[in-house]
Amino acid sequence: MHPHLVFWISAALRIAIVLGAATTCGYFFGLTTGLVMALLGMVTLIVVQLQYLLNLSDWLDNPNSARLPDGWGAWTEIFSRLYKLRRGDEKNQTELAEWLARFRQAMTLLPDGVVIMDDVMFLEWCNPIAERDLGLDLKRDKGMRVTNLVRAPEFIDYIILGRYDTPLVLSVRERKLIVHVIPFENRRQILVTHDITESERIDMMRRDFIANASHELRTPLTVINGFLEIASMQPDLEVSIRSSHVKLMVEQGERMQRLVEDMLTLSRLESTEFQVRSERIDMGLMLRHILQEAQALSSGKHHITLEFDGPDISGSSDEIRSAISNLVTNAVRYTPEHGEIKMIWKNVTLGPKLIVQDNGIGINQEHISRLTERFYRVDKSRSRETQGTGLGLAIVKHVLLRHDAQLLIESSLGVGSKFCVQFPKSVIASTTT
Repeated sequence: MHPHLVFWISAALRIAIVLGAATTCGYFFGLTTGLVMALLGMVTLIVVQLQYLLNLSDWLDNPNSARLPDGWGAWTEIFSRLYKLRRGDEKNQTELAEWLARFRQAMTLLPDGVVIMDDVMFLEWCNPIAERDLGLDLKRDKGMRVTNLVRAPEFIDYIILGRYDTPLVLSVRERKLIVHVIPFENRRQILVTHDITESERIDMMRRDFIANASHELRTPLTVINGFLEIASMQPDLEVSIRSSHVKLMVEQGERMQRLVEDMLTLSRLESTEFQVRSERIDMGLMLRHILQEAQALSSGKHHITLEFDGPDISGSSDEIRSAISNLVTNAVRYTPEHGEIKMIWKNVTLGPKLIVQDNGIGINQEHISRLTERFYRVDKSRSRETQGTGLGLAIVKHVLLRHDAQLLIESSLGVGSKFCVQFPKSVIASTTT
């Protein structure tokens, strides 16, 4: 049956009951009594309807705290439908809240910054990456204009011009960002930031590496090509001069070979596919061999000693030997004649520790933090004299990183240098292996 028909039948039935009761009273107690009863019945019906309307008004004003009555007559159906609508609305709100929570969680986990703004650039929401990149604080800055929060002139121009087809490259807070604004809906815009600081740094390192490697290779190649050109133009060159040229070419060739080998070693150490080979390392035997090599390189010009009071360790024997040999070789090369060089291997609270100490030329404090960079040289002329490739300490750094060890450098100009390698306790080789 149609709901409207049910409503009118119910209303007519209630009126009929009142009129029937009033007619009965009029029949038994007189016409006046019957009219009074009819009037009271109709007033009661009206008051009941008004009370239900008041209850409905109260509920509409505050649907969360006010309670819907059970109702009577047609009101039962009305209140029942309102209750169903309320339950459906609560369910939709719960689902919407869950969806928003998932959306915000997803936006929070994104590697890029996301800022949601209205059509006049007032901040509505942003994720933690955007807070970090742009210096925002959602609790503090919500409702404020983004152009007042990010005061970079190029960013303000980009927003004002509204040319969003091309992203903006922005330098802010010591970071380099790619900023893109995406309009969506009628009154919303999304600002996305992508941090390219690290990729820019890596690109710069790659460019510097290529430039430095090219420079390092150019000098020996120039020498070799120059001597070859002389030999081709002067076939009757004196034997002594020719021998001198050949000797210098061999030296420059060996220098290029050392450079290429060091670059290949560094590339191999940086490769994630090349895993550390764990083996027991006889540190006593290794350090004695390195001591002999250092003494041979020194040719008796330095006093080199070894103090051994530490355990054997586990790791890559070739890599550890290369790292220690680089440290000791540097000490020999940069320590003047009659200087002292100490090699100390001992076990301390943190774990095994290697110390390579000299009383050589020393290093200024401003250079220490950059010593492990590729091709970084404190004194370029001095490095050419010592025939270093400029990659030794970079190799040391990567070897130690692969073995969870740290390199600490202490140095004073004219006093000497102290290179300390601190290994963790976990590398100590078991006595049963």
